Amino acid sequence: MKVCRRETFNAAHRLFNPTFDDAKNQAIFGKCNNPNYHGHNYALLVCVDGPIDPETGYVIDLKILADIIDEEVHNPFDHKNLNLDCPEFENIIPTAENIAVVIWNKIRKRLDSSYELELTLWETERNSVFYNGK
Repeated sequence: MKVCRRETFNAAHRLFNPTFDDAKNQAIFGKCNNPNYHGHNYALLVCVDGPIDPETGYVIDLKILADIIDEEVHNPFDHKNLNLDCPEFENIIPTAENIAVVIWNKIRKRLDSSYELELTLWETERNSVFYNGK
């Protein structure tokens, strides 16, 4: 059984590789390389897969999952500049792919190892990434 929780957060970022010159950064990242940053209204779907507990009827209490997402994602990233305010992105480019991996790792460490975890992160209504730890 798989249960999912959807949350949102808003954050700014800049896609920029410090080992590239300005021309190469612009060629690769385009308008996402804006030196003044740009923002997104991210939507996150976190899914936990496991057996239904016969005592509770839950796979996981969704309030517990909501609290984990709040503590690990919403509080540290919402209304922040990922490049400047979040140590998780100090040495990695905050692409949707890297943001998803960071979020997955933060949530994974809070869940019992018997659960499988996957998430989908929408950066825009048309662009999303899926990550399940592989």
